[in-house]
Amino acid sequence: MTVRVAIYARYSSVIQRDESIEDQLRVCRDYASRQGWLVVDSYSDRAISGTSMLRPGLQELIADASGGRFDMVLAEAMDRLSRDQEGIAGLFKRLSFAAVRMVTIAEGDINEMHIGLKGTMNALYLKDLGQKTRRGLQGRAEAGKCAGGKTFGYDTIRNFGSDGSYLPGDRAINPTQADVVRRIFGDYANGQSPLSIAHALNREKIPGPSKQGWGPSTIYGNASRGTGILNNQLYRGIQVWNRLRYLKNPANGKRISRLNPDEDLVITELPELRIIPQELWQRVKDRQAIVREKSAPPQPEASSDATNRVAKPKTRFWAGQRPHYLLTGLMRCGACGGGYTKISSNLFGCATARNKGTCDNRLNIRVDAIEAIVLDGLKHHLMAPSLFKEFAAAFIAERNTIIAQQNSHFSSAKEELAKVKSRLKILVNAVADGGPARSLGVQIAELETREDELNALLANQPASEPSLHPNLAQIYRDRVAALQTALLDPESQDEAFDIIRTLIEEVRLVPEDGKLRVELRGALAGILALAYNDKTHLRHGADGSVSVLVEQVKLVAGARFERAAFRL
Repeated sequence: MTVRVAIYARYSSVIQRDESIEDQLRVCRDYASRQGWLVVDSYSDRAISGTSMLRPGLQELIADASGGRFDMVLAEAMDRLSRDQEGIAGLFKRLSFAAVRMVTIAEGDINEMHIGLKGTMNALYLKDLGQKTRRGLQGRAEAGKCAGGKTFGYDTIRNFGSDGSYLPGDRAINPTQADVVRRIFGDYANGQSPLSIAHALNREKIPGPSKQGWGPSTIYGNASRGTGILNNQLYRGIQVWNRLRYLKNPANGKRISRLNPDEDLVITELPELRIIPQELWQRVKDRQAIVREKSAPPQPEASSDATNRVAKPKTRFWAGQRPHYLLTGLMRCGACGGGYTKISSNLFGCATARNKGTCDNRLNIRVDAIEAIVLDGLKHHLMAPSLFKEFAAAFIAERNTIIAQQNSHFSSAKEELAKVKSRLKILVNAVADGGPARSLGVQIAELETREDELNALLANQPASEPSLHPNLAQIYRDRVAALQTALLDPESQDEAFDIIRTLIEEVRLVPEDGKLRVELRGALAGILALAYNDKTHLRHGADGSVSVLVEQVKLVAGARFERAAFRL
């Protein structure tokens, strides 16, 4: 029986060659060919760390392994699959459950011993690399050199040693940017708010640290973390390094920062880099202290009577992580592309217009009004019968185009299969007519083996068209109506809230004639999942199709429903 193989390749840094993927794939294909294995597909991730399992290519490989598309996963080495102990162990478990072997050129057939020993070695390698990098940065910081990113107000200086080697980390004051820093400190000390300072800088088209518009957070930052123009101690000639450490959240792979204790800070005095005089720095710090004191919430009076104490209500962790409003993070300004955020207890407005002053869209919208409009749009506009027919045709056409691009090799496989069958027929007839059975038998056996390989390859070709239920539009509208009702029920509102958000890709608010025009763009995968709401039906359709519609959706990258535009 021919072994069906899927190849996986990855490189981790944007400074590595993109050809690294092709090199890994070529080596693996050659290895598979020598073993007599049939390569049915390949998966890859470019410039993504091996410590994260949330890689598109790897996740697609795992999904296809569960669907039985191949019998083996082949990679150049285990660290291409994962450098994380938990990650490689979890991948091994999932592949083993799907009866899929894990093989690498470097380690061979992977088993539990490889997972334990090699996984530990990869994790230790990463830890050692991090410690060495940190040690080098600390040495630069203690020497008064730059040990981080570029700071607004300073230029990087390229100096070289006596042996011609590059000496990194030297800086010099940028006079133009230093004047901007002094202006910000002076304006704030004289009573201006970070918002008004940002607006003034943007009106004068003065470039900020990111070469884009200024915002109040860029100026004010966070005093405890040392972020923001007003909190950067380098401006007073003191470099503070190692204020933060970064960790990866194992739940989502995102980096988060945490404050280091004071004893871990590396503080170096650099009077030659001072921009702000001490008197001005202190005036700013005094005003920041007053502002913090005024904005701090009032503290309840302490009571000596334990029976009169009121327990602080417990807040669930996820309640602080999920959006408070149905459309939080989904609304964009149609004039500048910035986000529409909460600006009062019941209004949303353009964040760019409010914080930077670079957008002229000052139109606001009530929370209840925009939610009602969007819910109505989800129900009556995104899956209107007139749009559904057009969508179905466009979706099938786009999906078939992508399938054709990804699987062009199926055409040549069909042509070769026809030639193999024709040659087999000739040879069988030759044996029947008294030809040399021994020599012809070897050729027949080789052709039959190749015929099996080509049939196995063609068996994995996706169907030319997905199966779309003819009443999909009505099913979808009925389920959106049910979700709207569920939003009113305390027991089901959290789940309904999350499902509705998966249906929306973007809500664009376009200023037009003094009013806001609402453009609603639906998230295709979420809408189809809601309309079907039955994974078994998706995988085994009544028409005999075994293609999974939701898996087909991911092939159509960027496919969307028509925008439904309606005026407020």
